[in-house]
Amino acid sequence: MERIKRNILCIDLKSFFASVECVERGLDPFTTPLVVANNKQGNGAITLAVTPYLKNLGIKGRTRLYEIPKNITYQIVPPRMKLYLEKSKEVVKIYADFVSFEDLHIYSIDECFLDVTDYLHYYQLTEEELAIKILQTIEAKTGLTATCGIGPNMLLAKLAMDIDAKKYKNGIAKWTYEDIETKLWPITPLSKIWGIGSRLEKRLNNLGIYSMGDLAKQNPLFLKKKFGVIGEELWEHSHGLDNSLIKDFNKTPIEKSFSHSQVLFRNYYNEEIYLILKEMLELLTTRLRSQKKETALLSLGISYSKEIGGGFHHSLKIIEPTDQTNELFAICVNLFDKFYEENMPIRKVSIALGRLTEKRGIQLNLFETFTQKKEEEKLAQTLDEVHIKFGKNSLLSASSLLKHSTIKDRNEKIGGHHE
Repeated sequence: MERIKRNILCIDLKSFFASVECVERGLDPFTTPLVVANNKQGNGAITLAVTPYLKNLGIKGRTRLYEIPKNITYQIVPPRMKLYLEKSKEVVKIYADFVSFEDLHIYSIDECFLDVTDYLHYYQLTEEELAIKILQTIEAKTGLTATCGIGPNMLLAKLAMDIDAKKYKNGIAKWTYEDIETKLWPITPLSKIWGIGSRLEKRLNNLGIYSMGDLAKQNPLFLKKKFGVIGEELWEHSHGLDNSLIKDFNKTPIEKSFSHSQVLFRNYYNEEIYLILKEMLELLTTRLRSQKKETALLSLGISYSKEIGGGFHHSLKIIEPTDQTNELFAICVNLFDKFYEENMPIRKVSIALGRLTEKRGIQLNLFETFTQKKEEEKLAQTLDEVHIKFGKNSLLSASSLLKHSTIKDRNEKIGGHHE
């Protein structure tokens, strides 16, 4: 993969929810011990945010109230999501004063990417000078403080912001390709890296991979065998490679897609969700095969319970289009492990299969044989025929009897959402 060279800013609003609450009360978030949490849930409530003051005392942004040391006195305020959305929109309007919307990617309620490559000449500013100007404007107009990472691509800008920006007085850090060996490779634990959650970190640790340098030394084919497409992406990221363009995020997809989502009847945690993912994919791949289609793009969305808010939505391109449940399930699990926050309550799951193409025949990768692939397709086709003839509940896997399963109920009534 070639190295792209853009001027990317990744801007994050510091301790966003807690800082908004402080600003609304005329308080300084850097001197105020304030926690955003639903205290009606008792001492086990999860904090949605804590002020920078508490973070400096070692308190994590997401923690249980009972985990905060008893010798620390703090104020608890309930979350106000509508207010936070309004404040986020105010900040986005500020970004839009500096760049057009096609060069702006809203990553989350408190984080954005800006591609300023084509604006530096216009403003007659360096990327660092423009970043300072934007951060100063945010603070002057909203009272909120932000940090910024600068890089030649989205990955390095994000890492500069996550890893280094807080170390500097002006809240701005810049990484280049020349910094990879000295700044990226020494990073450990791996969960410090954007896109490597605690679950994926454990799987990498089990392979003897503890730092980004360890990851960079791996054979990319080995990583692909272990983690699928995400393995290749991990190797590329360990070398600072990321060819994502902000303009691409803002293109409206025109191709048809199959999607399915469901609101869960209770909170699900950690591995419990695997069975739900598998069952949803079984429904989607049945639709794929019935229309003789294959997918080259999988999107996974996870929403946490209303009390917590948030979640994630990420997509992954599939190099070899497929209609097989097991292949897509492996990708889905890897995406989940990559972005899920440990022990967060899951209440909604969405899966979409896009970039649909006509099925043209069997395609093999380096790790499978023609016979193996043919047997998988024959089994899937047989199951589809049974379900069509005798009904969806006529033949179910043993996992459908587990308490986490929702497949029987959904097969008996109209459930979820289809497009």
